[in-house]
Amino acid sequence: MRIISGKHKGRNLIAPKKLPVRPTKDMAKESLFNILHNSYYFPDLKVLDLFAGTGNISYEFSSRGVEDILAIDAHAGCIDFIEKTVDMLEMNIRTFKSDVFAFLQRNTEQFDIIFCDPFYDMDLADFEKIPQLVFENNLLLEGGVLIIEHSKRTSLDHLPHYSNSRKYGGSVFSFFKEQ
Repeated sequence: MRIISGKHKGRNLIAPKKLPVRPTKDMAKESLFNILHNSYYFPDLKVLDLFAGTGNISYEFSSRGVEDILAIDAHAGCIDFIEKTVDMLEMNIRTFKSDVFAFLQRNTEQFDIIFCDPFYDMDLADFEKIPQLVFENNLLLEGGVLIIEHSKRTSLDHLPHYSNSRKYGGSVFSFFKEQ
């Protein structure tokens, strides 16, 4: 896993093999951040990283100047790896070990960007629950966006608040915004 841009550009991080993760590929990650860079001023952002895994996306946001990042994952090993990496790189990333759906139901904090990278084989009903909970609980700040990474075999374009999708290899980023 490599940090593509910013303060830690080119930094390679090696996660333990035992973690149940599938980090976002560099090409897809770079394309996503190019899109976001055209719409947001990174130092002002407040970011939520759901199903954070290795913290790959959180590190990229932090390296690019985002100071307020919250990474959520249910796996203790993932949270431990993120915390060790954050200490090593002196990043401002908060972590919270929690089931994502439970977190979304009880959280009251709002964010500019919510990035969600669940397991690609998660049930469609669970994929559908993510934007439902985000918008029901008003978790996006004005002008904010929910981005869900998923397999090209999964389609989310039928859901409320769907804006558009971008496909990169076998990965798709679906964007959701307040209408």
